[in-house]
Amino acid sequence: MKRLTMPQRSEPAVSPSMQLTWSTALLPATMPTQTVPATPIGVEHVVVYVNKADAVQDSEMVELVELEIRELLTEFGYKGEETPVIVGSALCALEQRDPELGLKSVQKLLDAVDTHIPVPTRDLEKPFLLPVESVYSIPGRGTVVTGTLERGILKKGDECEFLGHNKNIRTVVTGIEMFHKSLERAEAGDNLGALVRGLKREDLRRGLVMAKPGSIQPHQKVEAQVYILTKEEGGRHKPFVSHFMPVMFSLTWDMSCRIILPPGKELAMPGEDLKLSLILRQPMILEKGQRFTLRDGNRTIGTGLVTDTPAMTEEDKNIKWS
Repeated sequence: MKRLTMPQRSEPAVSPSMQLTWSTALLPATMPTQTVPATPIGVEHVVVYVNKADAVQDSEMVELVELEIRELLTEFGYKGEETPVIVGSALCALEQRDPELGLKSVQKLLDAVDTHIPVPTRDLEKPFLLPVESVYSIPGRGTVVTGTLERGILKKGDECEFLGHNKNIRTVVTGIEMFHKSLERAEAGDNLGALVRGLKREDLRRGLVMAKPGSIQPHQKVEAQVYILTKEEGGRHKPFVSHFMPVMFSLTWDMSCRIILPPGKELAMPGEDLKLSLILRQPMILEKGQRFTLRDGNRTIGTGLVTDTPAMTEEDKNIKWS
């Protein structure tokens, strides 16, 4: 589950199993910008929380906003009439006042998430893979990496390797902790901290991937099916050409890349769904079926799905990055 906001510096692209709790306020008119990018990237279930209801005295205004939200959801392919829409005030909940708009509305939100959003299927058969979100140094213990286990089972004592950002570091997991409890193992979907042997905090960074040795490898070039957002969806106003250089976001990493259009195609237009080649500045963890987001400055311009990971050609290697 993920609160629907535009990604900031290094937010991972949304995965197919990731669903949304969309929070919107009664005051700012930002709904379409926040909603549309969710539709082309595999998000099937949405729960809406209408915030700042304490700032509105007219009950008809609240009803009108809910009606517009449902119409908007229907327009973008969701079941607008069936989607839970909870009206409340996060501030009231924090300040412990007006329980109907405060605490009870948050409880309704949590209940709606539990009942409306299905638990994603976890892959426990494949080798473990953990995108690194943060790195900490704990005095007297060592270096800890945190993140959500994307797949597989991680056990205390497992060998692992860190890949990405031109690093290849092998070590051993000497401890696993979740919610301040030490565990012998963790499964896909668990958010955990892993203590690793013999590494300093500066050896590791956000965006690396911790995986079973030999199970994955970084790639610098991918072929992908990419949807280019329109102006109305918060994307670009104009088309772009080959060698356009946005930033790719996937898992917990972000990296500059060059877009190579198919032979004979001169322009990629907003609203198009097309096959592209993308070449990264550095090799990163990319696999078939992996989702990513493309951003240009503070604007999300496209979302994509990796379809192949071909080898770099000599022409690819000579691409200029300055």
